Amino acid sequence: MDVTHRPRLDRSLTALAQGYTWLPGLLRHAPGDAVATRVLGKPALALRGPEAVRFFYDEQHVHRSGALPGPVLSTLFGHGAVHTLDGDAHRARKELFLPLLHADRIAALVEHTIPAWDDAVRDWSTAEQVVLFDAASEVLTRGVCRWAGIPLDEEGGEVTGLARDLVAMVDGFATAGPRHWRARRARSRQERRFARLVEDVRAGVAEAPDGSVLAAVCRHREATGEEPDTHTAAVELLNVVRPTVALCWFVAYAAHALHRWPEHRERLRAGDMAYAAAFTHEVRRFYPFVPYLGGLAAEDLTWRGVTVPAGGLVLLDVFGQNHDAGLWGDPYTFRPERFLEHVVDRDELIPQGGGDPRTGHRCPGEGLTIGVLEALALRLAGLDYTVPAQDLRISLRRIPAQVADGFVLRDVRVPAGHRAHAA
Repeated sequence: MDVTHRPRLDRSLTALAQGYTWLPGLLRHAPGDAVATRVLGKPALALRGPEAVRFFYDEQHVHRSGALPGPVLSTLFGHGAVHTLDGDAHRARKELFLPLLHADRIAALVEHTIPAWDDAVRDWSTAEQVVLFDAASEVLTRGVCRWAGIPLDEEGGEVTGLARDLVAMVDGFATAGPRHWRARRARSRQERRFARLVEDVRAGVAEAPDGSVLAAVCRHREATGEEPDTHTAAVELLNVVRPTVALCWFVAYAAHALHRWPEHRERLRAGDMAYAAAFTHEVRRFYPFVPYLGGLAAEDLTWRGVTVPAGGLVLLDVFGQNHDAGLWGDPYTFRPERFLEHVVDRDELIPQGGGDPRTGHRCPGEGLTIGVLEALALRLAGLDYTVPAQDLRISLRRIPAQVADGFVLRDVRVPAGHRAHAA
């Protein structure tokens, strides 16, 4: 398609209205998994598929600097975050997060999260009912803060407030309504709090445990050799804690899957670790979280015959790729076994982006996500509980989607003689 004949009609409102189904709908009848459109006043190229992932994450093709709209930075990522950088600045900042890829760091986070979960289960067993989405967010807040070295008054209500704010940042980034303004307030509140913590550590007033994420953030140096200002340090500290707590979405989704397809429960209860990994991958593939990712064309680009000018948007269809029949065969069937039958390519399954997390923009915390979710899926499957009447629908028009009522549990108990398995 010639650049002079690109669509003139802006699809921003359509994208907001249709949510996760927007890009898959555009691409459904497009030849070559690429289509031209217009969003946020810019010409755009939408694409998907493993080859498209590699194209998208090549910095010669797509830049992140300037790509994320201000409202997204003011809620989800924070201004000045690593997600907004390219080149040497991005690689230097990424060094802060690369230790999160190490197996020992993943195991340590799991070891901090499991006791938080087990303590919570004891409280759930005496509660009339539990909203799993909310309860899991508090478990994850306790676990990640203990692991990251962030001081938290766990008895004074600080856990609930921080968990609520971290969830709000994720929940409000893709809407113009009350959720968005709640997210802005939450981010401002926690950026101030985390900036004060960084200041105190740098001044010697507060202590950061050796080897902790807090210590790494406070001691980090940029490509220029200078330390980030306290605001930027707070932003990046939140960019470790926030996505970990966002796993509450997937915990609720895991419960939803076990409720709809209870045949998966027994293999998890038996402690089948290979199946737990497969179940975790399938939850991340099947259920909606990231709809698409965006960047700016570094130059005039052509992909599969579709062009976008330099400075135009390039959109990677994450949800559509994770539900592509060409890749998954039966994409709308929840079937963990697919991950036991063959090795899935790195750029096929992209719930947290694609490419190499060590050098590119793929989330370096993906290993943390998988490790923690495996552990909690095993523990969730090991519980007995009843699921009362509630709204279990998941609207694809809402970004981020979630189980409507948060997945309510009643009569929670650990079966006599059951031993929970750690990942």
